[in-house]
Amino acid sequence: MESLLQHLERFSELLAVSRTTHVSTWDPATVRRALQWARYLRHVHSRFGRHVRIRTALERRLQKRGRQDGAPGSAPVPGLTNFQALGRCDRLLSLRLLENRALGDAAYHYLLQQLFPGPGVPDADEETLQGSLVRLARRGSAVHMLRFIGYGENSVLEDAVLKTQAELLLERLREVPKAEAEGPSRFLSTLWDRLPQNNFLKVIAVALLLPPSSPRPQGEELELGTPKTPGEGGQELIRWLLAKSDVMAAFCHNLPVGLLTSVAGRHPELSRAYLGLLTDWGRHLRYDLEKGTWVGAESQHVSWEELYGRFQSLCQAPPPLKDEVLTALESCKAQDGDFQVPGLSIWTDLLLALGSGS
Repeated sequence: MESLLQHLERFSELLAVSRTTHVSTWDPATVRRALQWARYLRHVHSRFGRHVRIRTALERRLQKRGRQDGAPGSAPVPGLTNFQALGRCDRLLSLRLLENRALGDAAYHYLLQQLFPGPGVPDADEETLQGSLVRLARRGSAVHMLRFIGYGENSVLEDAVLKTQAELLLERLREVPKAEAEGPSRFLSTLWDRLPQNNFLKVIAVALLLPPSSPRPQGEELELGTPKTPGEGGQELIRWLLAKSDVMAAFCHNLPVGLLTSVAGRHPELSRAYLGLLTDWGRHLRYDLEKGTWVGAESQHVSWEELYGRFQSLCQAPPPLKDEVLTALESCKAQDGDFQVPGLSIWTDLLLALGSGS
């Protein structure tokens, strides 16, 4: 019994340390031992939940520590405050480590691999730690769960993390009070200002590809399909993007081309905005006679190769997106003089290149 109480005391100290800069010294092995410790206490909770004597002793020790933490000059350790808290030790520890920017990259990646093992990895728990973390984070830790994550070359891990972040974002959007003026828009603008923006844009894109009101089944690819009506959270994302021209421009410029094509194929409002930006970018290119190609008037303008690659991706999409893109190009070509020879109109050259390369 005394050994169990000592375990409880030490884990309480570890839980407090998990919110400090001391975790910068943790390596993957330290994270593994900490999670094993947390799961041991969760096992204690399930085993002794109906054992009155042991439960009472543990409750007293937790209450005693709570009074010590509440003393003047000391900071409380919220979370591990009663016997029931032992049943979520691993969730509390994992969420605090996810929130702590001091955790080193190697330890952080190991933690993510434990939380999001990917498809085909068995989980002995009745409820996965990933699922319970989402519910816990939903009550106030959305910003921390949406923080920058370095994925390296682990595409399975990247997809799992982005999917979870996207689901969390949609859930948080549904919880934002609609009675507040510009509630969802203000919430999204706050995230845009506080989070690493490129990662946030990826999360938005994945959220817009999730089926309405239901998470994407494990292992299912994010594919193009016929346009669908987004759920409530997706509609808020679309409205916010269309209302923020700078964010929409970054969304179209910084995301991978294939991901943008998927989003455009799913949401006609965004495909029209994307096409508008592409045609605007095209109008900034000028034909260089010496180089024999289209070049940007300024260094920040997109290149011919990039513009062609984006239109090519859109034209490889199924109808109606492909047809809309070709119609838009034909319209621009007609407005530009309807030239049939290369080098006079960028729209003519794009149509010629797409006709031979698609």
